[in-house]
Amino acid sequence: MSITTYIIISIIKSAALISILLTAVAYSVWLERKVSARIQNRWGPTRVGPFGLLQPLADGVKFIFKEDLTQPYVYKTLYIAAPIIAVVFAISSISVIPFGNSLTIPAFSLGPLGTVGPITTPLQITDLNIGLLLILGITSMGVYGVALAGWSSNSKYSLLGGLRASAQMISYEISLGLSLVGVLILAGSFSLRDIVDSQRHMHWYIFLQPVAFFTYLISAYAETNRTPFDLPEAESELVAGYHTEYSAMKFAMFFMAEYANMVTVACLATLLFFGGWLGPVFGPPIVQMLLPVVWFCLKVFFFMFLYVWVRWTLPRFRYDQLMAFGWKVLLPIAIANLVVTALVVAWRA
Repeated sequence: MSITTYIIISIIKSAALISILLTAVAYSVWLERKVSARIQNRWGPTRVGPFGLLQPLADGVKFIFKEDLTQPYVYKTLYIAAPIIAVVFAISSISVIPFGNSLTIPAFSLGPLGTVGPITTPLQITDLNIGLLLILGITSMGVYGVALAGWSSNSKYSLLGGLRASAQMISYEISLGLSLVGVLILAGSFSLRDIVDSQRHMHWYIFLQPVAFFTYLISAYAETNRTPFDLPEAESELVAGYHTEYSAMKFAMFFMAEYANMVTVACLATLLFFGGWLGPVFGPPIVQMLLPVVWFCLKVFFFMFLYVWVRWTLPRFRYDQLMAFGWKVLLPIAIANLVVTALVVAWRA
């Protein structure tokens, strides 16, 4: 494959993936509103489009044209940069996530440059052998957006919300990272594709690492500031937390980052514990090529639904309970699971 062809395909995949991710983020909000409404015996969005399906579009237009208020006492440069930082890091992490085996592109013409193809390309933007490390590094940087938002707002409520968010995300990041080490020991690779390939024949790591899975899941809820771990946004205590002084599109960008992180966490859970795109494959060649993507999307949808279900079922922790649970319960469990996994693998070797 020539450099020109590689660049063109990378641009097409990047544009397509960003469009799909932003659409998924928008309809994650719609899904949450619908599911929460059903849990509470309500209808949810119904007015804009059939079943309220155009509600995300209406909300987006509203945020774009809404008056953007900037308080005179904020540190303006960092105040504006904070939501941008949160969104950029949230979206960037999706670049190394694989969605399937590969896609065969038929021959196509580049005009004066000639004809190219057919081309077989992996269903991801970049295939890195340290993809999992890159995702953990990028997502951990997202805390800067939240912390800077609280500090640059020059408000006591926002500052407390930003500090609580930083402490919470850093604390649960440790348990989240340790929960994945057992999977890495079993798979023997940091590559997400290798991890998925090691789960063929239904050797999903949810069966071999159930403790690691539940540790990861709980830590992921805390990392993405979702109930019962949404203390940085505890409206009853901090008005609205770190984004109290934000409005219009800058306010919406923090929630775009939150839902994008939810999608990333759901994708990682699918890849690391539920076999990724692995599943029954049958039918003609085109169906066999697309079915793995369908299985992957269905598994991710299950985790997104689980996110919403937990939010509207469990009450919020107190802050001291949240920190004590992370350091005194979740972290020892993650370490114990890691030690047991390492001993079993060494003994079987």
